[in-house]
Amino acid sequence: MPPAKITKYICSECGHITTTKTGKCPACNSWGTFEEFVEETKPKSARSAPRVRVISSLDVKPPARLTTGINELDRVLGGGLVPGGVVLLGGQPGIGKSTLLLQAAGSIARNYDARVLYISGEESDAQVALRASRLHIASEKLCLYAGSDLEDALRNLDEEEYAFFVLDSVQAMSAENASGWPGTITQVRAVAQRVIDCARAKNIPAVLIGHITKDGKIAGPMMLEHMVDTVLDFSGEGYSAYRMLRAVKNRYGNTDELGVFEMKEDGLVPVEDKSGLYWNRDDSAVAGVAMTIALEGNTPLAAEIQTLAVRTTFPYPRRTSRGIEINRFQLLTAVIDRRCRIATNNHDLYINVAGGLSLQDPSADLGACAAIASALKNIPLKSGTCWLGEVGLAGEVRPVTRIELRLREAARLGFHCAVVSSREQVKFEGLKLTRVSHIDEALAGLLVS
Repeated sequence: MPPAKITKYICSECGHITTTKTGKCPACNSWGTFEEFVEETKPKSARSAPRVRVISSLDVKPPARLTTGINELDRVLGGGLVPGGVVLLGGQPGIGKSTLLLQAAGSIARNYDARVLYISGEESDAQVALRASRLHIASEKLCLYAGSDLEDALRNLDEEEYAFFVLDSVQAMSAENASGWPGTITQVRAVAQRVIDCARAKNIPAVLIGHITKDGKIAGPMMLEHMVDTVLDFSGEGYSAYRMLRAVKNRYGNTDELGVFEMKEDGLVPVEDKSGLYWNRDDSAVAGVAMTIALEGNTPLAAEIQTLAVRTTFPYPRRTSRGIEINRFQLLTAVIDRRCRIATNNHDLYINVAGGLSLQDPSADLGACAAIASALKNIPLKSGTCWLGEVGLAGEVRPVTRIELRLREAARLGFHCAVVSSREQVKFEGLKLTRVSHIDEALAGLLVS
């Protein structure tokens, strides 16, 4: 029997599928997001039940990874690219996605002496060749296909043996077995599925580049992220030369790693010492400045918390925060006022994390409280001290996660004292640990008189 064709509708926001087109999605309550696609269903043939195997009897070996030669990228991936695995790299326009993958492709072609295919659906061959020349990665092993015909591009993988291929981008390519213009939900799904099937059939890794929406999500159906093995987010501020690479999903590794790159004229350069990005290593004692060691995934970063207190005559003092969530800042200010008996209602308070770092880690609470108290009293904190602790509403100082990793980074950076919770069981040589149970106890004796 020929396959039956069923018309369905998919929500472009959440991926909800229905057979009836409606104006509002019942799953995410978005309006006008349903797009039509045709699904073919093949009749079920008579077949025996699938054979069940005991998991303990399976002989599983870790996959032999293909390293890109870019340490930060390999670390975020979990050690490199997995043969047959598909990676989706998303990021805002101009952030450097094509540059990063072109560098990785050139490095693999050089290190493994193997052919690598770069498929560009958005740029001409001259534009890509010019970038490759600027990055000094052009070689006979690095092959380029410029065009939007997916089947024509993937046909090259049948004619020659390749070790790796890149598709730039999934929204620019057109699959012949799907209706609609490139970039529509139907086309994006078909293109991604075709690439996944090809990568697994050839047992070579592939990377898809995806655009993002104004909300920061990868454009296309939500199920696109479920189809691939790894989803990477490449981000950065427009005013900064630094780029952050994080794994949102990774079937072959963890999602705790952070990769940092610096954009230069000759491409993206991995940043090895990340703590130097947010700390100027100034030893001068200034009131309102405290240091902490925050974690971005498994990466410890030295963060400098700066607070400025300005006396005000208005009945409602101003609170301004950058780098720490404003509600968290107001909560810590209330704790300082109530539990430490330091008046805050007659000062405007401004808090900032130097370097543009955004702190979500609760271990920064103790450092923020120390900076606020120091600014209000206009007394600097003792230099060479880092503050590691979460602060509760009762003023108690709570333990933090991965304290050993934070202390090792503090010792490496030259700190000689760390203020931690009295409930921490850690022992660390080479760094004096000041154990406190309450925020009032933490501040007593640590202000320079």
